[in-house]
Amino acid sequence: MASFVLQAVRRAEEDAVPTIGVGFTASRKIGKAVARNRAKRRLREAARRVLPRCGEVGCDYVLVARQAVLTCPFQDLERQLARALAGLRSQTRSKGSCSP
Repeated sequence: MASFVLQAVRRAEEDAVPTIGVGFTASRKIGKAVARNRAKRRLREAARRVLPRCGEVGCDYVLVARQAVLTCPFQDLERQLARALAGLRSQTRSKGSCSP
């Protein structure tokens, strides 16, 4: 089961800033505030480690936490994020959205 959902959008050329934007969200389905905050902390740390090498400059990413993010081993979470970023690049290559 996936620990999160990854969404991405390329910034418009005139708005393009040479950075990687990222946001995090966890709904009440995850649990109470403590669980939601823990889920976002885990996603934030995984993104801090993975996005610089696998993300694309000029794109904004949103990671939506799922229940599994709370119990998933952290190394698996990093691998899932790297795999999701690679899959996103290959899927959107023809669309011109967040691809190398």
